[in-house]
Amino acid sequence: MSSVLSDYIKKEQMLKQLQAELKALEDNSELKKEIEFKEKLQALMTEYGKLAQDVCAMLDPSYRKASSKSTKTSSTDGRKKRPLKVYKNPHSGEVVETRGGNHKVIQEWKAKFGNEEVVSWVVEERV
Repeated sequence: MSSVLSDYIKKEQMLKQLQAELKALEDNSELKKEIEFKEKLQALMTEYGKLAQDVCAMLDPSYRKASSKSTKTSSTDGRKKRPLKVYKNPHSGEVVETRGGNHKVIQEWKAKFGNEEVVSWVVEERV
């Protein structure tokens, strides 16, 4: 029970310290200027129907180029696109292109011929 009380007292002290730091920041004239600038900029962007990305691109044309990575990402979740692998079965001559390891035909081949052999059938890998 005392550990809960001591934890509460520690948290209360931390809260008081953070409140004091926050109060000191609020009194900072530089912070006040930055907040005022941000509010005016947001109002101006709203007035002209612009987004932050639009303003950044206007002020720095290389902004979008720098922010878009050279690696391709999936449009759904922001992850890198997997490389496209082209498998050619030497027994049947069948060709399969896939970006994932769960392709039905690839799974059947792995079950029949083994993982290592099927992996060796990759004839091309594209990003």
